[in-house]
Amino acid sequence: MDNLKKLRQEIGLTQQSLAKELNTSQQSVYKYEHHITEPDISMLKNMADVFNVSVDYLIGHSTCPHKIQEVHPADLNQEEFSLVEKYRSLPPSSREIFSQLLDEFLKNHSAP
Repeated sequence: MDNLKKLRQEIGLTQQSLAKELNTSQQSVYKYEHHITEPDISMLKNMADVFNVSVDYLIGHSTCPHKIQEVHPADLNQEEFSLVEKYRSLPPSSREIFSQLLDEFLKNHSAP
């Protein structure tokens, strides 16, 4: 629980107020912060939700506080969306040429 106290203090919570938020006792929060006892998985998830961080960050296993969000193959960033829109605006014959060029480019620039 390397980052619990730090996170709690960053948002100005007391041990008592965090305990209330987590539906536990102030003594439990104290014990977690001082490595006297460890929270169960359910409590870890609740803590991570309160601070909007990953469980890995909360326990000090990662330096990245952000939660990992599932990315679906169909999710596109702005650049990818723009490329798809441009591709869709091409006539079918141009799409075929573009696809061939892309295949050739990838063949020549892929890692060995």
